[in-house]
Amino acid sequence: MACRLCEVGCKVEHSEHKHVIKSFKREKPVARLLVEESGPLSFATQCRHCDEPACMFGCITGAITKDPETGIVNLNAEKCIGCWTCILMCPYGSITRTNGARPTAAKCDMCPGREVPACVEACPNRALVLMEDEEPAVALEDAA
Repeated sequence: MACRLCEVGCKVEHSEHKHVIKSFKREKPVARLLVEESGPLSFATQCRHCDEPACMFGCITGAITKDPETGIVNLNAEKCIGCWTCILMCPYGSITRTNGARPTAAKCDMCPGREVPACVEACPNRALVLMEDEEPAVALEDAA
């Protein structure tokens, strides 16, 4: 329904204050996912943590790496030089830019330290879910 609470949850989780009002008044946090809308249809675009991440292969500084144990594709903002090659390489449009003094790329990091990512937890209609690759996809007809 494009309520964008997933974006709010993500922004607050990645802010310094971890409080919604302080985060938005004192900072300009960037969501690591984006809700796309087209008429009555909407969907959240976020990193798919690809098996062979094009963004990682295109990163000229090595700022993007893939954890071999968890499969999470991480971005080290300290190494990022803001060349935006990763943005161009991502087939899902899942990487964005920060607006800080030194703009860098930003992408979903699965909210380290949390059992469930903030976007999933913030979704009131359970439109976002966390699932493993091995889990079978459920068709909409099957879920009803």
